Amino acid sequence: MVVQLSNRELKEKLDAGEPIMLIDVREPLEHEEYNIGGDLIPLGTLMSRLDELDKNARIVTYCRSGSRSNMAAQALVAQGFTDVSNLQGGMLGWREAFGE
Repeated sequence: MVVQLSNRELKEKLDAGEPIMLIDVREPLEHEEYNIGGDLIPLGTLMSRLDELDKNARIVTYCRSGSRSNMAAQALVAQGFTDVSNLQGGMLGWREAFGE
């Protein structure tokens, strides 16, 4: 099961310095337009890039609205990743909440 993190929950964790691997599963143009510091691994390439990820790391996936990143998070869990969350509302929600 994938944990759904609110924008506020993720911001609190980041502000507290918690070690989190942020994965942006959007496309490169979306990533360039607005990003909160995540590594770009588009959803379509995720499965071929699993070797770049630590299965035991705390991972949070995000996208524009939360849909693609939820699919990515579910795929990671299915591949044996143990601490995966999805950012609810994605970048649209983040911008609305924080205007960053």
